Amino acid sequence: MPQKQRSKSWTELKQAGNESFKTGQYGEAINIYSMAIKELEKCNKKEPEDLGILYSNRAASYLKDGNCAECVKDCNMSLELFQFNVKSLLRRAAAYEALERYRLAYVDYKTALQIDCNIAAAHDGTNRMTKALTEADGLSWREKLPPIPAVPMSVREKLAQKAQANAAPPNAAPTQNGTQQTSKPALSDKDVKKAQLLKEEGNSLVKKGEHKKAIEKYSQSLKLNPTEPTTFTNRALCYVSVKQYRDAIRDCDEALMMDSRNIKALYRKSQAYLGLKDIRACEDSINVLLRVEPNNCAAMKLLEEAHRK
Repeated sequence: MPQKQRSKSWTELKQAGNESFKTGQYGEAINIYSMAIKELEKCNKKEPEDLGILYSNRAASYLKDGNCAECVKDCNMSLELFQFNVKSLLRRAAAYEALERYRLAYVDYKTALQIDCNIAAAHDGTNRMTKALTEADGLSWREKLPPIPAVPMSVREKLAQKAQANAAPPNAAPTQNGTQQTSKPALSDKDVKKAQLLKEEGNSLVKKGEHKKAIEKYSQSLKLNPTEPTTFTNRALCYVSVKQYRDAIRDCDEALMMDSRNIKALYRKSQAYLGLKDIRACEDSINVLLRVEPNNCAAMKLLEEAHRK
């Protein structure tokens, strides 16, 4: 008789979920993290923080998949288990922002900055929310905010120590699901200028229809300056053109991490999902875009095309 296959532990499932996430298989990652959560909940001896991290990882997958409501639910659960988890705060803030719940997004971004004042994503998010709330509510927008929770000094010190202990080596590349939310490395003027030239060469190749060669130029540019969102969205356009849809989605996600309202990233991500025949994800992505720019004709046409599939 064949031996019964050993069921995977929650840690093995977590690792498998992380691998699926890194390759852009967000639906698969959600399913695997769900199994990991069930396995961990069966354990007699379980640390609430471990369970909180699993919920936070699944929230990241929901966010990437365009399911912001489920992302918020998982972040809420994560923060109940692992109070002031920075990643959960940032993911929930990004989901609130996509849902146009700007006051709640502002509160989460500001709370994250109490824990670590060097988080670039939180600074950028706070600035975007300040602008959006000023436009919506005028100069008195702060009066309408919910209370911003005070992070106790003991919690800040504990989280800082943990972050330092888990810090990657200086030259290590950050992983997508475990992205280090620290300040961005300084770029030299020489690298920025060279990256711009390579990007422009890529743009010229796109105009000639030479998308594969353009991908090479954009890739070289991003090695020198990985903080330029338009290079990611330009490369995503090329990936869509050569039907490398998963790569296009990853590039759009990188751009959206820098600016969650980036129209080109949202549109090209929608195109990639349509290319993969993932109609639900395509529609979700387009709907996020239309919340940012309601009269975007190209997005409306793409949505009609998705409905015909």
